[in-house]
Amino acid sequence: MQVLQPPEWAKPRGYANGMAFEMTAGSRIVFVGGQIGWNGQQRFETDDFALQVRQTLENIVAILAEGNARPEHIVRMTWYVKDKREYVANYPAIGEHYRAVIGRHFPAMTAVEVADLVEDEAKVEIEVTAVVPPGV
Repeated sequence: MQVLQPPEWAKPRGYANGMAFEMTAGSRIVFVGGQIGWNGQQRFETDDFALQVRQTLENIVAILAEGNARPEHIVRMTWYVKDKREYVANYPAIGEHYRAVIGRHFPAMTAVEVADLVEDEAKVEIEVTAVVPPGV
């Protein structure tokens, strides 16, 4: 088991940003805990929904990289949004940011509206699971 933490990021308190597990067949599973739209120093640079999504996706990619994984290894994403209307209204910009950061890889996804997120400024939280094939 390996804890995934980009070295320049502030240390999380009471959780891990990601975990990787070596499988018996040589593949690995990487779990990325819920990421939000703050930077590696845990500061929000914007309250724009689509830009928070972009930062969240960039955070996910950074944690995947710590586990020698890439966006194309993502098999599942779960999106938690505070306001589904804001989410839907931002579809075009979210799509642009998604393709810029993740590419044209579309894993199984779920999106749910939640009453709130732990960080007041956060508008979205995304968690992912990735499967890295042997030899990567």
